[in-house]
Amino acid sequence: MIINQEVTPIQELSNPIFEQNGVRLFIKRDDLNHPAISGNKLRKLKYNLIKAKEQGHTKLLTFGGAYSNHIYAVAAAGAEFGFETIAIIRGEEHLPLNPTLSFASSKGMKIDYMDRTTFRQKDNEDVLEKIKEKWGDFYHVPMGGSNDLAIPGVIELATEIKNQIPDLNYICTACGTGGTMAGIIAGSDKDTKILGFPALKGGEFLAKDIDQYLHLHQNNELPDWELICDYHFGGYAKKKPELLEFIEKIQSEYQIELEFIYTAKMLYGVFDLIKKGYFPKGSKIVAVHTGGLQINKKGE
Repeated sequence: MIINQEVTPIQELSNPIFEQNGVRLFIKRDDLNHPAISGNKLRKLKYNLIKAKEQGHTKLLTFGGAYSNHIYAVAAAGAEFGFETIAIIRGEEHLPLNPTLSFASSKGMKIDYMDRTTFRQKDNEDVLEKIKEKWGDFYHVPMGGSNDLAIPGVIELATEIKNQIPDLNYICTACGTGGTMAGIIAGSDKDTKILGFPALKGGEFLAKDIDQYLHLHQNNELPDWELICDYHFGGYAKKKPELLEFIEKIQSEYQIELEFIYTAKMLYGVFDLIKKGYFPKGSKIVAVHTGGLQINKKGE
């Protein structure tokens, strides 16, 4: 099984605050890598899909919320690469299906629901066995797509970035489950600092998860990294007027579409840190656009 990926472009942004603070800011346009399996979702799914095919699986099962970018991407990947797909959705069924689940269903994905208490135990072997009794054998893609097989795909992203800008100083990314940041850390040179911007309130806990993903790469000299936890705007999927205004400004000035859950919060944080003089003069900063733009297609 071969999953072809074009190298996604890097776009430099211009702004008076960059000149005033002596930095250059670039956007890695990974939102352009696929129309439906967007950004980091394709990166993280790539080697999981290859492994599933190698093991002879014909069915993918995963978990997520009702508006999950991950669910959207797995449904599209299943249709494109020849897998049946099943989504276990947190909470109760609501009809008619929202646009995310309508899209997933249109791609042949079967939708099932799990109460929130049980959903918290979704990785428990007993819970998975009960799911297998209902759905038969499947390849388990973890919620958000982050596992050890996700890391090599994101390492390829980091390799692309350093080939495009060899003398960069910082790579910035949004964080959900930590897999994307771990892959960028593992794939970056030791003189590049990696900044992660958690979308969840209290995102400091992700440091432990990132360390666990990095356990296979401890033989490498890893770069310095840091979680910046001040730009969640109230918590996961929360938004405030200043964030929505920022999204409109980026769309108007640079023709770059953002979603409010992940990338917009990260990029807002990068702009704010530049204003505050966080980055030394002469810094070259790459912010990764991790896709997920299906959220905007719901009119939210």
